Amino acid sequence: MLDRLTDRARGLSDPGGRAILGITGCPGAGKSTLAHLLVQALHKGGFPAVWVPMDGFHLADAALDRLGRRDRKGAIDTFDGHGYLATLRRLRDEFDNPVYAPDFDREIEQPIAGSIAVDPATRLIVTEGNYLLSRTDPWPRIREQLTEAWYVEVADDLRLTRLVARHVRFGKPPEAARRWVAEVDEPNARLIASTRDRADLHIDLSQL
Repeated sequence: MLDRLTDRARGLSDPGGRAILGITGCPGAGKSTLAHLLVQALHKGGFPAVWVPMDGFHLADAALDRLGRRDRKGAIDTFDGHGYLATLRRLRDEFDNPVYAPDFDREIEQPIAGSIAVDPATRLIVTEGNYLLSRTDPWPRIREQLTEAWYVEVADDLRLTRLVARHVRFGKPPEAARRWVAEVDEPNARLIASTRDRADLHIDLSQL
């Protein structure tokens, strides 16, 4: 399966051009895992690709505190969607200089500016995140920047188990992790699932 997906990703860019592949799905579905595996496989085949996660455009906690939204971190309005759009446009159009993008550090749960370098030789950008197919502004314009959008999914019981374990791994007590999944992650998941039909490809990651 990974070989087939890698071949499809490699074929998205024209010779001398650059494509942007978007990977979306509900929290815990495996978006980051697939993005990492794809970029790793492409590099092994000598194909220049870079992973630019949407999570780098999380608003910092200081901004979320000002907005009163820190307790809903991860909701669609806790991201800098317009900044993400501007960066994707640069990644599509700029080939004569490196473009720097932010990453997200899960150890401190904060975006880190300018930490991903995309050099002019890069042929494919793999970007993944929850809201790539959302219908609210500016996300439809973000969708327009994507050469293709893939929607990944796994069984809900596995996804929820992964989510709770992730929150515990990064510092939440188990009960707080379960509460965050129920009160924050799952409302977000319902919004994301409603956009499933807008994807070019659906992938069951339980087969990977």
